[in-house]
Amino acid sequence: MKGRIIVAEDDPRQARIVKLYLEDEGHSVVVAEDGLRAVEEVRRRAPDLLILDVMMPNLDGHDVCRIVRAETQIPILILTARSAEDDVLVGLDLGADDYVSKPYRPRELMARVRSLLRRSERVGDATALIEHADLAIDTDRRTVRLGQRSVVVTASEFDILATLLRNPGRVFTRLDLIEVVMGFEHDSMERTIDAHVKNLRRKLNDDARKPRYIATVVGVGYRAPDDA
Repeated sequence: MKGRIIVAEDDPRQARIVKLYLEDEGHSVVVAEDGLRAVEEVRRRAPDLLILDVMMPNLDGHDVCRIVRAETQIPILILTARSAEDDVLVGLDLGADDYVSKPYRPRELMARVRSLLRRSERVGDATALIEHADLAIDTDRRTVRLGQRSVVVTASEFDILATLLRNPGRVFTRLDLIEVVMGFEHDSMERTIDAHVKNLRRKLNDDARKPRYIATVVGVGYRAPDDA
C-alpha cells in the first residue's frame, strides 16, 4: 500500500535519502526537521506512519513518541544511533512499533515500512472475532475490547495478542512472535517482544503472576492460558 509518511530527521542528508527511497515506492512524504514540527505535522496531516529519529532538537524522539502515542495509534518506526538494548527498549516502552539502528541499509528500512503499513491495514481471517474470558478481538476492525471498555493498542501489540489468543495453550517463542509481528526475517532483539507484552499487560490489567490473557513460559516465551 502507498501511505502518507512523516519523516522526523534533523540531518538533511539522511532525510533526503529516506524521502527519495520512500517516494520511489509511491509514498507521500513530509520531512520534519525537529521534534516540535514533527508533532505539529502529525496533528495536521494524520499520516499513516511516522519515521522518527531519536536525536533531534527542541523535542527528542522519545518525547515526540510519548506525545504522539497519547493522541494517535499510527505506527511509529524509530531510527536510533543508540543501539544499546536499554535505549531501544525505552522507545518501545513509549509505544513505538519497531526500530532501525543507524547506520542502516535503505532497503531494510523500506522493508520495515512496508511491513508496518501492511499490518496497520491487515484484515482478519475467517475467524474475525476472537474471544478469551472477557476479552474480545475483532481482527477485521483491529479493535480490542475488555468487557465494555475499548482498549487502544499499537499494531505490534495487536498482532501479538491476536496470535496468542487465537492459539490458546500453544507456546510461542520470542522469535516466533518476532516473525509474526514483523512478517519477515528480522534482527530485532528478543526483548522487544517482552516490551510489547509488558505494555499489553498494563493496558489489560493482566497480572503476570496470575495471568488471564498472557502467561510467561520461563525460558521459552509466551502463551494464552487455555483455561479461560
